[in-house]
Amino acid sequence: MSNANPEVTPPSQNSGSVSTGRSAQDPRMSSGRLLVTQHNVYNQQGSRGPIFNGPVSGGVNNLQVSSIDALQFLFQYAATGAMHDSDERFPPPLCPPGTREAVIYRILDWYGYQKRPGKPILWVHAPAGYGKTAIAGTVAAKLEEQSEKLGFSLVGATFFFWRTSPERNSPARFIITLAYQLAMSIPELTPHIETAIKQNPMILRKALEAQLKKLIIEPFKAIEDMEDMPNRLIIIDGLDECINSDQESRVEKKYAEDQEFVQVRVLDLIRALASHQLPLSFLIFSRPEAWIKQQINSKTFQDVVETLDMYVVGDHISDAEMFVRTEFSRIGLGDEDMVESLVERSRGHILYASTAIRHIDCPYDDPQKRLHNILEVSSRFNPDVAHSTPFSSLYEIYRQILRSCPEGNRSLMIEVLEDLLAVWNTPLYWAGDIHLMLAILDRLSGRTSGAGIRAIRGLHGVLHIPSPEDVQSGSKRKQSSEIFIHSSFPEFLRSPALSLDPELTTYKWKGDGRILWGCLNSLSSIELHTKVDEDHVQYALLRWVTRWMYRTQCVGADELFPLLQKLLAIDLKACFVHAFTLPDVALRLYDMDTFLPFDITAPGARNAIIVDIEAHRFEFSSLIRRVGLYVAASLEAAFLHLLQPNHFDSSPWNDSFANTLFHFLEYRWAEYENSKSNSIVQALKTLRRDSNSRDLFETLMDAVKSHEEDDE
Repeated sequence: MSNANPEVTPPSQNSGSVSTGRSAQDPRMSSGRLLVTQHNVYNQQGSRGPIFNGPVSGGVNNLQVSSIDALQFLFQYAATGAMHDSDERFPPPLCPPGTREAVIYRILDWYGYQKRPGKPILWVHAPAGYGKTAIAGTVAAKLEEQSEKLGFSLVGATFFFWRTSPERNSPARFIITLAYQLAMSIPELTPHIETAIKQNPMILRKALEAQLKKLIIEPFKAIEDMEDMPNRLIIIDGLDECINSDQESRVEKKYAEDQEFVQVRVLDLIRALASHQLPLSFLIFSRPEAWIKQQINSKTFQDVVETLDMYVVGDHISDAEMFVRTEFSRIGLGDEDMVESLVERSRGHILYASTAIRHIDCPYDDPQKRLHNILEVSSRFNPDVAHSTPFSSLYEIYRQILRSCPEGNRSLMIEVLEDLLAVWNTPLYWAGDIHLMLAILDRLSGRTSGAGIRAIRGLHGVLHIPSPEDVQSGSKRKQSSEIFIHSSFPEFLRSPALSLDPELTTYKWKGDGRILWGCLNSLSSIELHTKVDEDHVQYALLRWVTRWMYRTQCVGADELFPLLQKLLAIDLKACFVHAFTLPDVALRLYDMDTFLPFDITAPGARNAIIVDIEAHRFEFSSLIRRVGLYVAASLEAAFLHLLQPNHFDSSPWNDSFANTLFHFLEYRWAEYENSKSNSIVQALKTLRRDSNSRDLFETLMDAVKSHEEDDE
């Protein structure tokens, strides 16, 4: 759009850009100093700093900074929660004293700060629950103790991936976080990293490979006498927890289908870094996933990687026994036979032993009785089935914990667990506020207030549950952002074949259905002038589309018909208007950047509200098309309503509005013969021509421009 012609032009089909008539000079650069504007800084959930490109993009942060120190700028983009000593991970998992010593000292023997190891990468692998993260943290702690005596840091950097943390389940901040820590731990490196950022601040938005070169490799090579520097260790834990790509996704994934690619990519980045003969060694922990093992065993890695299988190193039985004895002494249990029985059942599996201890150490019950129930062998279960997997003992203790719930409360407990499975790995889960999550689920699923927390009160052995004092006082002090203590428990719940008991079987699709119907019921009473301030209603406004997609992937005809009819009875225009005018804090909480209902904005995609349209082609084809047209028309009507100048002061747009509008026009443009047939474009032209609304138009275009830049 040129300044001479105040017309709104169609978005480019090639670049998806909207011209705003601004100077080609980047407004964020002034006299060589970096300016961060409010339209270019994003926060991820659970993050302390902004990020431009990442798997999750939250609302726009209103923070404005005129100029900042280069390292402070780097810190803002680092995944601070991924560092071994971060507040997010406090208290960090560590090995109980005297346990896992064989593995720990094998690692310390490999690493040498004075003489670099023969192979700079050590891959330590083991199945879930063998204490890999605790060992990684313990190694870091031991090296930090030694660093105090030496006067310099042995740990160069750490990154603990975590699949349910948006800033830690992708490589988006991986290189930036390592670079920041290296700058802090190696003083000789600091000025060279600062120079790299000052010369090109946009390096933080470049590809990971480019970041690696400019932020780590080149700064190291700029150091004189690098060969005389002590060797530093970089610890990377949970590589298999890296499940999302570093590219921003506009469609929420059920599960990251690209996890194999990104995990191999991280390995390749480490391999590239190790190839430059820098004073760095790399300690990597992960499960022995097939694609990770294949890459480690490839020719390009053979000369630089040593492998350590935790399963075959050390005396796991002795480790488990030492842990159990210590915990029994703390709780006040001293029966030798019970110690031996629990150790025998654990088979050296620390996760089993620690889960059992948490269950036994219950403030609501007798620990001795709980221990007896765990050790009691029930004859009603088939031993061939119960012991058919490597985790059979762990799964059996999960069954025992679920059975410990009173029978009269068991169905409600299962219902709440189904709801938790339905929101697992979604923005509501990532928010880290367990009180809020359970309160919203209670309202959506039709339970009385507080029923959810009471139903799972006895599951503290497998769930992070707020204390009774916190619940009573309404305290929201720092809690774990992960309600499941270990990922093996939701995996157990998601597999009905493992429960071996119909009363203990959970079905995620039931939770999906309850939450979707709760969202639709919440939307049913909404009109344009309805006050929307309840958490569950705000959640319904922003996430009903995602809940719809989850449930209708495998919905039967008996449920699909009433769902379609229900959607037609809702004032979707009013719902969209409210969704675009909710406070930005709600967008950040529920991870809303672009609000595109299904793929209805794509040309010809009128049946996209049902994922598997073939399954219902002949039953509801006309109804599905009708609903699709209704949703699309409602969205367009909401845009037109909000583009009226008189609505902006009373109901200002939130940060998702401009981005959604931009993509709506981009995807739908091919359906219009010319811009005159597009009522939204005409509304934008009116805003531009009206002198009283020109500032409003420029505000919208600035926001569109910022989202356009994020897509490049």
